[in-house]
Amino acid sequence: MHIAHKTRAFSAAEPSIRDRNFAIIIEAATSEFASHGLKGARMQAIADRAGLPKGNVHYYFKTKESLYIAVLDNIVDRWNDQFDDIKEDDDPALALDQFIRDKVRFSFEDPIASRLFASEIIQGAPHLSRYLRSQMKPWLKDRANVIQSWITQGKMQSVDPTYLIFLIWSSTQHYADFEAQISLLMSKPKFDEDMLQDVSNFLSRMILAGCGLTPPKLNEN
Repeated sequence: MHIAHKTRAFSAAEPSIRDRNFAIIIEAATSEFASHGLKGARMQAIADRAGLPKGNVHYYFKTKESLYIAVLDNIVDRWNDQFDDIKEDDDPALALDQFIRDKVRFSFEDPIASRLFASEIIQGAPHLSRYLRSQMKPWLKDRANVIQSWITQGKMQSVDPTYLIFLIWSSTQHYADFEAQISLLMSKPKFDEDMLQDVSNFLSRMILAGCGLTPPKLNEN
């Protein structure tokens, strides 16, 4: 799953002005949409957050809706970036462990983005249905096929690959979407690096155990 511009996909060289502006606009729009929703967000407010003239925002995104979709697309792309490149000859324990840890870190470091995406889905994905069908569904099928190949090769126990991906998505995103509840119940006003590692280790151990695998990073300890 890729969009024409990505906030991370810069070349090794210094990013261009266009790339920098795009990244700044996406970040500003994420905060604005998370605070006010699509209906309440204003392009002028996004421009103000980005520190750019409103005309510059419209140069990249003609409508508020197109910017909103780009923000959501970017969130999903960041979530699944590492899992884009898994192959049939990979070690499933390494690949799944890294995917889980990347997703937990995203939830801890950018919970606003996760909650914005969750809000869109809870509303029935009115602005993402085409994207989900045309891009995310083929991506999911392709990744599930790789997991099935690991099962066929005897590298892991037989599980439903699609349900496995859903489980990883939901269990890792829980720490962003329900941050307020977790913070209150655990008396932790702010998530820290120690908790991030504890959650990553716990989820990796539990999920991989169900696949007949041992998390490689726990093996190292």
